[in-house]
Amino acid sequence: MENKYNMTIEQNVFVAKRNIVDYIWKSANIEGINITFPETQVIYDGGNIAHLRVDEIVTINNLKHAWQFILNTLNSKLDFNYLCSINSLVGSNLIENAGKLRYGDVRIGGTDWKPELPSKDEIEKNIEKYKKIENATERSISIMCYLMRTQAFWDGNKRTAMLFANAEMIKNGAGIISVSGNQKTEFGELLTEFYETNNMEKLKNWIYNNAIDGIMFES
Repeated sequence: MENKYNMTIEQNVFVAKRNIVDYIWKSANIEGINITFPETQVIYDGGNIAHLRVDEIVTINNLKHAWQFILNTLNSKLDFNYLCSINSLVGSNLIENAGKLRYGDVRIGGTDWKPELPSKDEIEKNIEKYKKIENATERSISIMCYLMRTQAFWDGNKRTAMLFANAEMIKNGAGIISVSGNQKTEFGELLTEFYETNNMEKLKNWIYNNAIDGIMFES
């Protein structure tokens, strides 16, 4: 893989801030929240939408706070503690023990496959292993796929993994990983196949070809 975008950190932060509501809207759609982009903007700006449940509004506000966290901590080391911090924000007032490793089994919809119980040592070891991938985009996508399959937390694993990967993308000026609502079915099918086979190549290639956003700034 090659980087699709080669921005400075400042340029990539500009792109992220410019499109942050769009990324939150797309994440909400992937989570099954029936919301429009203008409604997402209203919630981002502190308003409410009558047809949404309280937990759906909290989900969107949590994504806002998690995005703000990664944009404000780009100098931080992307490690296990950072991962837990993201999940804590994603799951605030939604998930019991948000930010803490799960200690029981979870069921994944659409497959009989069950993830093993997570291990802090194993997660730290694999994050460091994937960090050795030279290309920033492939490195970020690989980390994201690994974390999604690991299901380290009780809930919010896809959101947490994507935000963690996007911190790595932005630090390297490689763009933003963002899956739109109309890609949900294909993304979900590939993700389920990856869960069952532990072969991430098809999913990685799909994300690379379909789910990376950025701007080609003039040099």
